[in-house]
Amino acid sequence: MTSEAPSDLAITPHNTTVRKDETTLSVQAEDAETYRREFLSRFSAEDDRRIMRKVDWRFLPLMGFMYLIKQIDFSNAASIKVLQVGEPRNVLTELGMTADQYNWVQTVYYISYVIFEIPSNLLLKKFTPRKFQTRIFFTWGIVVACHAAIQNKGGFYALRFLLGAMEAGFFPGLAAQMCSWYRSDEYSKPIMWMFAFQNFSGIIGSLLTYGISYMNGVGGLSAWRWVFLLEGLVTILFSAVIYFILPDYPKSPRSSSWLTPEEQEYLELRLSDNAPRTDDAAFDLKEIISSLKDPKIIGFTASQFFLNIAGYGLSWQLPTITTSLGFAGLPRNQLLNIPPAAITVLGIIAAAWFLRRAYIVRPLFIQILNAGILTFFIVGGIIAPQVFQSKYAYNGYKTPFIVRRSRIRSEKEGEVFTGEDVRIKASRDSKVVEE
Repeated sequence: MTSEAPSDLAITPHNTTVRKDETTLSVQAEDAETYRREFLSRFSAEDDRRIMRKVDWRFLPLMGFMYLIKQIDFSNAASIKVLQVGEPRNVLTELGMTADQYNWVQTVYYISYVIFEIPSNLLLKKFTPRKFQTRIFFTWGIVVACHAAIQNKGGFYALRFLLGAMEAGFFPGLAAQMCSWYRSDEYSKPIMWMFAFQNFSGIIGSLLTYGISYMNGVGGLSAWRWVFLLEGLVTILFSAVIYFILPDYPKSPRSSSWLTPEEQEYLELRLSDNAPRTDDAAFDLKEIISSLKDPKIIGFTASQFFLNIAGYGLSWQLPTITTSLGFAGLPRNQLLNIPPAAITVLGIIAAAWFLRRAYIVRPLFIQILNAGILTFFIVGGIIAPQVFQSKYAYNGYKTPFIVRRSRIRSEKEGEVFTGEDVRIKASRDSKVVEE
């Protein structure tokens, strides 16, 4: 007589154990949700605002200064390019570099940044945010200070590669940490705060470079070497501030010095289910893969990619553009970088306020921003080159994306106008004669 295989409904020790485990987990989940609802019900809206104000005061000023220093250290290579321009102590002259070779300084930085960004961020949970960010600031401060000893372009490229590797993980690490403290509907506050300080760095960085330019020759060092040395030392010192002040997670031991146990519990329970918790061992690989497949993430990444192509290219060339316009002599040319930064900061503050106060769907708000981008592209890239020809703006620009390319070619050929300027001017002159 042949034996029959047990059906799916047959009770076996293994099935019984699995069902018991599933039942236990289900009961635990229900109990946890019940506890969560009951605990959160003890806190009023005023209690929530009071606790979040404590979080804001603990994080936002420190985050702002962290991002301010980061951006100053990042953009100083663009600013020092026009220090003592045309003089023996200019960085291009001392290192024997052309303008095209100097552009690789920023490209090399981003190559290492992209390579090390994800591996660096995966270490965030292992070393805790405080130790993670302290290491980043300390090591990148050392690399920035070492820029003062550069003797040739090869050394410059090597240090920029190291700088990108040391700095990788700073912004995404800080953004990931904020997910442990802020809900998704509150996340715009720390992000807008960081971006505001990012652009505010244009004001502070320009003033610093302007002041340090008067140190040219002090101690036998050029002004651009002093810029790297002093800003690198400040970054190294600031790493100690991060180590002693930056919190880790709501339930971390360090948080108990400024939060009560009830407040720590509240800050974690008010978050969404998929938010990172203090006791999470590491990032969830399944959630990472799921996020990478999300159409919204893909769309946002593509949008940010194309936006950064224009934004970072323009910010890198901005000191060169303002100096080429000839509106201010050296070293006052550094101060011309302040107005664009100030206007950007005001725009970010206005956008943050608008998103929090106005009853408008966010996709529509994004389309308003796109309309603004298109408008400024038309004004700056199409109208301005026709209205303000090179004869009026002697070292002018064509568009933010093709800075002086045709102009440089024409100057080498000994022409006063570029080809398209000649054509536009001739057309207008003929119309004037006809009239």
